[in-house]
Amino acid sequence: MNIQQYFEFCLSKKAVTEHFPFDEDTLVFKVGGKMFALSSLSQWEKGTPSINLKCDPERAEELRAEFNDIQPGYHMSKIHWNTVALHGDVSDKMVRELIDHSYDLVFKSLTKKLQNEINLGDSII
Repeated sequence: MNIQQYFEFCLSKKAVTEHFPFDEDTLVFKVGGKMFALSSLSQWEKGTPSINLKCDPERAEELRAEFNDIQPGYHMSKIHWNTVALHGDVSDKMVRELIDHSYDLVFKSLTKKLQNEINLGDSII
């Protein structure tokens, strides 16, 4: 997966917005105002890209045991976030599945009202 594919895949999801809330380097994707994916642009430029993704705690442990390139979330809650190094032992298909999982977890944590607004397309937050 290259940065353009990552960018387009995240933005293809309902009501996703992009932000730089921390600095000019950390690209953050949000749904309903909550983060589901973030990545350092400079790491992409250096050829060592990684993505921080939210993950169910039990699944996070399983993934870390299965893949060398999935580690506890860098600068994030180690229980709920993983850092996925790209271009290693994690396939592009698995990266897309993990982005989907992260998006779904965050979406489900939104209020029912906000979920309905997003599903109906009335509000893009």
